[in-house]
Amino acid sequence: MFNEFQFIDPIPLTFSDVMLNLFVALLCGLIISIVYRLVYNGASYSPNFVNSITLLTLITALVIMVIGNNLARAFGLVGAMSIIRFRTAVRDTLDIVFIFYALAIGMASGVGLHGIAIGGTIIVSVLIYVLVKSRFANPQKKHFLLQLSYLSTLDYESEINKPLQKFCKNVKLVSIKNIEGTLMVEAFYHVNLKKNEDANIIMNVFNKNQGITNINLFFDEVESNSII
Repeated sequence: MFNEFQFIDPIPLTFSDVMLNLFVALLCGLIISIVYRLVYNGASYSPNFVNSITLLTLITALVIMVIGNNLARAFGLVGAMSIIRFRTAVRDTLDIVFIFYALAIGMASGVGLHGIAIGGTIIVSVLIYVLVKSRFANPQKKHFLLQLSYLSTLDYESEINKPLQKFCKNVKLVSIKNIEGTLMVEAFYHVNLKKNEDANIIMNVFNKNQGITNINLFFDEVESNSII
């Protein structure tokens, strides 16, 4: 019984079927690559990765056509592929999404489900583009760490506290210290801004104060600096 199941005849494919499947895979792979180029906003763009997405879609379709419904071929290909070691680290979680995206479309193309392949490519591509360009998952940048260096002779209430209360919902003093050998004070605050655009406004307000010599406003790993 196992031997009969093992050697099931593969799905019959004509030359025109193979060419059509590969053409659909190529078309969808190119669309996926174009979408990746449009939505990628990292610092280490890789042309090789973009080309690989298109080729991965094609190769997956080819592999599916080779396997057909033959169990022996499927296990044989798994064994052959297991000797390959991929040591390149994936830089972004979105890259992983595109890899699985290309694999899924390649599989649909390989089994001749052209409607699913083309329709899935269009729908998923539009969804990815909208999610990335609309900044759907981006947090509102209202929570900052503020660093101030100012003269100890400065009127703290009017020159420091008043602007902070004006533009911030919450202000929490984290630390404060005297800079040795000077009349300067360095203070760190956790601030919750009332509006996103208040970050630039509060920087400009403190910049105009001659008693404040250093201003740093941090959000995650992004730093907005202004040094007089």
